Amino acid sequence: MNEPTGKYSITMPRDIAEAAKARGGPSGLSAYVASAVARQIERDNLNELIQVAEAEHGPVTDEEIQALRDQLQQARSEQRQGGANAA
Repeated sequence: MNEPTGKYSITMPRDIAEAAKARGGPSGLSAYVASAVARQIERDNLNELIQVAEAEHGPVTDEEIQALRDQLQQARSEQRQGGANAA
């Protein structure tokens, strides 16, 4: 993250803060927390996009989701087989 930074005060449970601090490693707690917040913002934005799409087109059914998962699995399988054949 090369954007300008600001200093903020946040409150969180001590055990969560200590775990985050331990996982932050050399980058530190601030970088770890900033990364986690950025991921949450991405998820929130995605959820908003899903809500807009579902309002316009209706919800995605479990059958549609499974069909897409099957297609993805098939594509991955074909990709692995293609990679093995090229070697």
